[in-house]
Amino acid sequence: MDQLARAVLEGEPRALARAISVVESGAEGASHLIDLLYPHSGGATTIGVTGAPGAGKSTLVDRLIEGLRAEEKSVAAVAIDPSSPFTGGALLGDRVRMMRHHADDGVFIRSMANRGRFGGLAPTTRSVVHLLDAAGFDVVIVETVGVGQAEVSVAGSTMSTVLVLVPGQGDAIQALKAGVMEVADIFVVNKADREGADRMVSAIESVLQLADPLPDRTPPVLRTCATRGDGIAPLLEALDGHRAWLRKAKRLQDFRIAAAEEELRDALGHHLTDRAIAALDEKEAWIERLASREVALPRLIRVAVRAIRDAPRP
Repeated sequence: MDQLARAVLEGEPRALARAISVVESGAEGASHLIDLLYPHSGGATTIGVTGAPGAGKSTLVDRLIEGLRAEEKSVAAVAIDPSSPFTGGALLGDRVRMMRHHADDGVFIRSMANRGRFGGLAPTTRSVVHLLDAAGFDVVIVETVGVGQAEVSVAGSTMSTVLVLVPGQGDAIQALKAGVMEVADIFVVNKADREGADRMVSAIESVLQLADPLPDRTPPVLRTCATRGDGIAPLLEALDGHRAWLRKAKRLQDFRIAAAEEELRDALGHHLTDRAIAALDEKEAWIERLASREVALPRLIRVAVRAIRDAPRP
């Protein structure tokens, strides 16, 4: 793993692809690889792009890559796809929409399966972002799976969160009630050439006026038509503006501390859950008793915690 880590730090694409596969699959040596590369991360600008299915997120990300490359910035993009119920692998393959960048050495694109994970992100997304960051990319973009208000994890994982909405997908006010509204740093009404775009922009601005204001900043509401490339320049300017705002008054450091705590809680939760299930004697029998209401969840949790405590240490 030491040799693989060195190759990643030297910017070798094949090594980076292999490293991501190791981390994503949880293969032997994955933790050691992260230990080696994590100290080299922290320099990239990270952007989350989230929104409902059909909002045009992948096309928007494709245009963002194009604009960032015009600024001579290297870009990595992670597209979180729904999992295949049969293979557990990525189902949509959003990279197909971005294949025009495949010959560009300054662009790296990867699809990841969310493996049924609630919250829009795959279980190892944060670790993969750290790897891409350590590999030296200037910007890392994370596009989350379109599952409505569950897409809130991206806000705790990326510096800037772009919420993509589109007119014509039901009532605009209902869209604004989704749980993702409060996570957005920038609102984008994509497919703005459609009827109803102005109403949606007005509705978002009205909701923002009622929300608790941020210090010296109101999230901008932008119009784009990603298929034509319209509105991408103002979006890039807004992202630059948000990054500059974060750097004032130690907001960026506050974000990093909050993100680190959330990552720790998330990782511990999964690690302890896996340990508890592995240590639980007659797991299937306990689950059947839970399903048949013979035992309540609090008691089963206590049994699992005791199983972890009493299990022999590795």
